[in-house]
Amino acid sequence: MRVSQFFISTLKEAPSEAELPSHRLMLRAGYIRKLASGLYTWMPLGLRVLRKVENIVREEMDRSGGIELLMPAVQPAELWHETGRWAVFGPQMLKIKDRHGNDFCFGPTHEEVITDIARREIRSYRQLPVNFYQIQTKFRDEVRPRFGVMRAREFVMKDAYSFHADYASLEHTYRVMHDTYSRIFTRLGLQFRAVAADTGAIGGSGSHEFHVLADSGEDALAFCPDSDYAANVELAEAVAPAAPRADAAQEMQKTITPGQKTIEEVAAFFDTSAQKVLKAIAVMTHEEEFALLLLRGDHQLNELKAGKVLGEFRFATDDEIHRNMNCRAGYIGPCFIGQGNTGVRLLADRAAAAMSDFICGANDDGFHYTGLNFGRDVLLDEANVHDLRNVVAGDPSPDGKGALEICRGIEVGHIFQLRKKYAEALDATFLDAQGKSQIMEMGCYGIGVSRIVASAIEQNYDERGIVMPSALAPFQLAIVPIGMGKSTAVREAVEQLHAGLVEKGIEVLLDDRDERPGVMFADMELIGIPHRIVVGERGLKEGNVEYQARRDAQAQAIPLQGALEFIKSKLCG
Repeated sequence: MRVSQFFISTLKEAPSEAELPSHRLMLRAGYIRKLASGLYTWMPLGLRVLRKVENIVREEMDRSGGIELLMPAVQPAELWHETGRWAVFGPQMLKIKDRHGNDFCFGPTHEEVITDIARREIRSYRQLPVNFYQIQTKFRDEVRPRFGVMRAREFVMKDAYSFHADYASLEHTYRVMHDTYSRIFTRLGLQFRAVAADTGAIGGSGSHEFHVLADSGEDALAFCPDSDYAANVELAEAVAPAAPRADAAQEMQKTITPGQKTIEEVAAFFDTSAQKVLKAIAVMTHEEEFALLLLRGDHQLNELKAGKVLGEFRFATDDEIHRNMNCRAGYIGPCFIGQGNTGVRLLADRAAAAMSDFICGANDDGFHYTGLNFGRDVLLDEANVHDLRNVVAGDPSPDGKGALEICRGIEVGHIFQLRKKYAEALDATFLDAQGKSQIMEMGCYGIGVSRIVASAIEQNYDERGIVMPSALAPFQLAIVPIGMGKSTAVREAVEQLHAGLVEKGIEVLLDDRDERPGVMFADMELIGIPHRIVVGERGLKEGNVEYQARRDAQAQAIPLQGALEFIKSKLCG
């Protein structure tokens, strides 16, 4: 491919709203152009990369036994009413009407549609298992689209759905898909980690996320370097302290603490650490019951875990806190024996329940207590002790094989054991070997195809631009001629080299523009081509051209006559 026959549109600077490196570089390299908030055109360079991701995903899905189809992007509301998700999916769903006033949505996901296909087409257990997949555009109306294609409203996704006669079959396909995803991300040249995850709004039982490891990742991942344990921080279990609660060594004492409200302020006031301060978080349940969640001061509440204990809840307002505790936020604590208000429901995190001689609010504006202890001063039912916090680095691994570490990740894939949630709602049944009607088991497996492009860049860039893995690069090799329009020797050498590379099936981009060498070098580095050959009159006099890999600090001279074999060895290496 020649630049004169292609389209390259690079920028010296990215728009100011581009925050992440991938967003800035995709704009500067001409991979994408913004149309509107969260909507992007994939330009020719970016589309080549996107298609490479699609091809690898398709090849591995076919290898795993998946069967490709393509479902409509626009879906009728009736299907979503059957599952009850039309009203609850939320404002992310773009709802539209046709000219007859019928309700439709631009599909954010396709569980309803694929299950409708299964209930119409599958009759017997002999047709199971089956795993359908598609690569298609989705739309979710993000409240705040940002980071370019990382969190866009319109995006390309591979979603697969498997149907089974029993749970054992689902488990088998789930393991196959786990292995398939691992092969996909390995072939893409990405550093990734699979972690146990929550099923979220999709529902079901088992779930794993696949994350590209990057400092800019929105998700925190907990993993144990001494074992295979890995989980999203929102799901990772915070193991109860091994040591029992220490006996009380201090007397409870009320101290005036004017203006000291935050954990940090209170700890500094008493010249101690946040670990010695008990944090009380006031919440209201869906039944409008007031409750306090107790955590150690240096720990953060995990709302997902709390929700599994409390059900749906929200944080209490200042008025609700004052009405129930007779004080302002910043001074609340558990109700003490003899203080009154002992009917307030207390839920304590495991680490908080192990505290002794701790500091907490006195339920009196401007005052805190020191030397508090559970049992002696505060009643705490052991049945109300739960895992309520996010794990932190150094916590024991739940598998007992070491300590946890925390890293950041960008979610690019998610697999679920949906079980029978959608099949029951849509009455997707089959006849078993005995002729009895049974509900199908389901699995769901998604990959963010367009997000992978941005994630790969977050993991592979430098001050000069994109350093794209070879499997994803828009071209494998760039030829940059020096003075091609002026030198017959350079032009003939370049044309011969270009033709030979094309004949060998190598994706090569010949920069035949009438530009200064510095401009051509900068563009080829910016757009992320992993290998470069420079052909100049000076080198040709010695029978050489210059080769430089994108990550190399210096170029090296190689014989022109052996350039084809040299490049082939580099591309296969």
